[in-house]
Amino acid sequence: MSSERPHRGTIFLEDAVVIAQEAFPGDQFVLRLDAPQCARAATPGSFVHIRCHETLPMRRPLSIMRVNAASGWIEVLYKVVGPGLRLLGQCKPGDRVSTLGPIGEGFTPHPERPRTLLVGGGVGIPPMVFLAETLRERTDARWQPLVLMGSEVPFPFRARPSTIIVPGIPEGAIACMPLLDEWGIPSRLASLAGYPGCHEGYVTDLATAWLATLSRAALDEVEMFACGPTPMLRAATAVARRFGIPCQVSLEEFMACAVGGCAGCTVPVTTPAGPAMKRVCVDGPVFDAYSVFPA
Repeated sequence: MSSERPHRGTIFLEDAVVIAQEAFPGDQFVLRLDAPQCARAATPGSFVHIRCHETLPMRRPLSIMRVNAASGWIEVLYKVVGPGLRLLGQCKPGDRVSTLGPIGEGFTPHPERPRTLLVGGGVGIPPMVFLAETLRERTDARWQPLVLMGSEVPFPFRARPSTIIVPGIPEGAIACMPLLDEWGIPSRLASLAGYPGCHEGYVTDLATAWLATLSRAALDEVEMFACGPTPMLRAATAVARRFGIPCQVSLEEFMACAVGGCAGCTVPVTTPAGPAMKRVCVDGPVFDAYSVFPA
């Protein structure tokens, strides 16, 4: 494999079959696809480029939320924001959807920092679920993920009070994602929309409240991972910087080809060699937070 083309052979074009599609309030959908090649190669933070309908030439990049390599399926969560995703929301089991993936560099958790803080905002929630499930299955450290999610529209699941106590979480913040609770992974929700059991504020406020209760020794075991809108990622980076912890962010960006050819999704980053432009699709979407949002 040429060092100049590191992604050749790792991105697959598949005629995926719709297994299931579930609608949630706020024009949100969870789509499960039979895409075995993508399922085998996907990592937390990677995404798929989906053709929403045969009449639309442009694909849409969607973050992968769950995979089952053995069964060959992937799940994506998306919110309808235009005609393309509106058409995708009409897909039924048995329909075929062209998928290109998995694409991108994902998150890299470090065993020496097993207290992982996963922060997802809106459509940035899916990679956090994928990462949490992966950490649950890893045995190279005693991983202790905490997943914090924020949304101003209804969450794409039926929230309920958590059965897991999390020291340091503000009183009254008891709502969780049931799937994570079933896995034994603590999660908490934040919103300004007044949803029951949610922390009233931004998800980064909730992260700040929890981190502020930790000792320096505990903070030395924490690593933050975040995905969501750019303002949220900037705020998450500021929180990580305040508490002196490493942070990785998954960027959201408009994409055309999504395989590095058009360079339409480039962003400025700071590297050891100086400023550089990096492609979100294949150089990311995950980057070191401090390289994207320098002080």
